Amino acid sequence: MAFLIRLAITAVALWVTTLIVPGVDVTGSTGAETAFTLIVVALIFGVVNAVLKPVIKVVGCVFYLLTLGLIALVVNALLFLLTDWIARGLDLPFRVDGFWAAFWGAIVMAVVSWLISVAVPDSLEDR
Repeated sequence: MAFLIRLAITAVALWVTTLIVPGVDVTGSTGAETAFTLIVVALIFGVVNAVLKPVIKVVGCVFYLLTLGLIALVVNALLFLLTDWIARGLDLPFRVDGFWAAFWGAIVMAVVSWLISVAVPDSLEDR
């Protein structure tokens, strides 16, 4: 249940990101196609973050220390671009137009996900 809630939160945060950040777009022809795309891209984003982010943090530990953690913003943008690349490979109508769109998109995604996570418990037992 917690996985589905987390997936829904990420999909909603992605949708809000497409509304706020120019250069991050979902171009589904119908509402159902757009919703499906948001859910699949949220799943891809979650898998990319779960698999690669811990490895990057361990390997780049020195850079995190030297930049006082600011390199995390660049890493998040690059992971967002990787998500775009995978979505394009799967022929999903999701596009990120360059590094700066990915940079701001990753920041908006993180903030919106956090705000929704504060309001929504991870499972029904947490209510």
